[in-house]
Amino acid sequence: MKFTVADLLDQVPAEGSLDKAKLEKILRLTNRSEKQTLDLALHGLDRLGILNVDQEGGVSRGDSDDLVEARLRCSSKGFCFAIRDDGGDDIYIRDHQLNHAWNGDRVLVRLTREGGRRRSPEGGVQCILERSTTSLLASVEQQDDRLIAVPLDDRLLASIELSSDDASHADSEKGPSVAEVVLDRYPVAQFPARGHVARSLPLDGGHEVDRELMLTKANLHQRPAPPRASLKAPSAKKRVNLIEQPALLLRGWTADDAPCLPAIHVTPHNGGTRLWIHAPALAERLTPGNNLDQWLMNQSESVCLGDQWLPLLSSPLIKASSFNVGEEQDAVSLRLDLGSDGDWRDWEFCLSRIKPIAEVGGKALQALDGRKPKSRAIPAALKSFKDQIGQLETVVFCARTLHQAERVEGRIELDLQPPQINRLADLNSISPDGDGQRWTTPLNPACAHSLLSVFIRQAHRVWEDHRRSLGLPAIVLDAAQPEESALNDVAKAAIALEVPLELDEDGAPSACELATALSGLDSSRVLSLQLRQALPESSYSLACETSVESSADLDISSLSTKPEASEDDPGTSGELVATTAVTNAIDRLTPQVPWCCPTLHQADLINQHVLCQLLNEGKDRPTVRQKEKAQLGHRGAASTVDWPLFTPSQEQKLLDVLRERTVQRLNARRRQVHDLKRDVVAMAKARSAEPMIDQVQAGIISGVQSYGFFVEIPPSMVEGLVHVSSLNDDWYEYRSRQNRLVGRRSRRVYQLGDPVDVKVLKVDVLRNQIDLEVVPSETPAEAEALPVAVSEE
Repeated sequence: MKFTVADLLDQVPAEGSLDKAKLEKILRLTNRSEKQTLDLALHGLDRLGILNVDQEGGVSRGDSDDLVEARLRCSSKGFCFAIRDDGGDDIYIRDHQLNHAWNGDRVLVRLTREGGRRRSPEGGVQCILERSTTSLLASVEQQDDRLIAVPLDDRLLASIELSSDDASHADSEKGPSVAEVVLDRYPVAQFPARGHVARSLPLDGGHEVDRELMLTKANLHQRPAPPRASLKAPSAKKRVNLIEQPALLLRGWTADDAPCLPAIHVTPHNGGTRLWIHAPALAERLTPGNNLDQWLMNQSESVCLGDQWLPLLSSPLIKASSFNVGEEQDAVSLRLDLGSDGDWRDWEFCLSRIKPIAEVGGKALQALDGRKPKSRAIPAALKSFKDQIGQLETVVFCARTLHQAERVEGRIELDLQPPQINRLADLNSISPDGDGQRWTTPLNPACAHSLLSVFIRQAHRVWEDHRRSLGLPAIVLDAAQPEESALNDVAKAAIALEVPLELDEDGAPSACELATALSGLDSSRVLSLQLRQALPESSYSLACETSVESSADLDISSLSTKPEASEDDPGTSGELVATTAVTNAIDRLTPQVPWCCPTLHQADLINQHVLCQLLNEGKDRPTVRQKEKAQLGHRGAASTVDWPLFTPSQEQKLLDVLRERTVQRLNARRRQVHDLKRDVVAMAKARSAEPMIDQVQAGIISGVQSYGFFVEIPPSMVEGLVHVSSLNDDWYEYRSRQNRLVGRRSRRVYQLGDPVDVKVLKVDVLRNQIDLEVVPSETPAEAEALPVAVSEE
């Protein structure tokens, strides 16, 4: 089918009606079969009350205010919840109310029972808007006279019937393998799902096959070819000529097909620094709504697979917009003047033309970081940059200043570097834009992306301030506040490990306070892992209206990180606790409007389109008779503008680009890509664990649950499970408050952060499961003196 129910609903206006013939044209339905499919869909939606179809063929919205749009999330245990788009409480869906919806599907849910104090609301799936699974990995099994495919993803609570032609894929004589099964028919009423085997994939086929397995699992293995479309030439009329500026390219990725990143230039300026950030000019080359733009929307993200990339852009776009040393190129630039403390003094957005002079990688930055102060000797890795050593030192100084300013504001910082496994290649490096996470990593002056990420975060925040002041729409990247109970659990685990942290009557400290308390401790990594799990994932949202509060309205200079005693509890320690004002500051500063990395994310490309439309088409004076023009890219431009910036037709163009449906697609692909990256890393860890089978390894307990504990084995950070059933020397009780398992008789303790020797028993590379068992020491340690407690908390 050429369209989904979500595509259909997206075209029907909120008010008024749309002619069915026009709907067929919008959806590009040409033959009789496709039009009959549309008729069938309209008839079904009409009966559900979602749409109204009149006798003249007009289609309008129905009276279905009691339906909630959500995404289905299921567990392997059979529990399913509908995650609401509006941020409301998750809705519990019983199995008989799923109506054949699968994990990840977008659905319309009708509430059947209101939630209570300790009970989630309940509902039932009324309509499946969009299927998330079109093909899957499965094992082929012969059950009596039926040939079925059992999905490897145990969150898909269904099996798929196959024809007898696929019986050969159930033969195990060729070695262990799995099959890619394409869905031909989803389950309807009493009829089960049907499909066919597209291909078999061996489990021992090497690195290339492993990568194909992960792509197939994420349903990203089939990438449609980009359409042929002519690219627009960026306007030269309003461009600032910066080709004499010695801009630098900070490159941390090594793959030949790695995406192009912003260029930077930093120089001392009026007691502070002047920072230039140049992003590739992509938005100016595209026509919104054409075939190429729609293709980019379907791609949405660049995907790193380690030593290979699936780029967001088509080859002509990459060639036309990439920055190369010694070549002139169009850019979208930000000039940001910073004070000595990293405060924003002034800024300007502009269209520019630049000419990078050098590409700086990790070796040069490591040499610079290890160079002695005031040394006249130039390390070999820096000799090709000898004319730019001064600027590189200013780059590091500026990054340190901005990073310190972020710490003062209260930004969450976790020391969780990626695992260093050779086959991960570019995934070993941190993302230059931080993957939009709520937390950041400590600044590493010897890492190109660590420096670049600081500048990119500032650029995103500046545009958020500027567009808010002008009332421009945007796609915002933000994360919900962490749940207090989750932070409480992390705080209790930290206290159990003797971290100097105090809890008051109000509950747990903020995530920022916890991150500060954990910094530099021996148990920092395991506790930081716990804290990361407590932080909600970031997602995109649509900002179409200005907000009263802006991140720039916050006077950071007025905030203090000095310890203050509480009025209720004057003795409360402030050694590791930031003030309430700082905590509130970061809560308001977290949202960003990304625009610097249009080669990585479609959201950046869309926001850059808004910025370019402002600079190219924005009305800089009320009438043509007015001689004085407003500088729309400068700080404070909003104070001089009291007229509409765009004509009605231009405003409509922006609204067509920034739609709620677009945000939903971006979030869906963002989750898909994040799951793929996680699976690629997990498989690399599993492959590195295979040679460890039957070997004893030293590890650290990284998580404790009632069913066992997880152990992380450095330096590859392989993580496996010691199941409680393998601890056959005693009966172990789970103490959730202290994150420990305690033997009833021996009082032996397995606690978060403890070192432990384990043996690797089994590795399942597809399910990312590694089974471990504890290797008992030759001289058992004396039992610790612990308070007797027999109740499980």
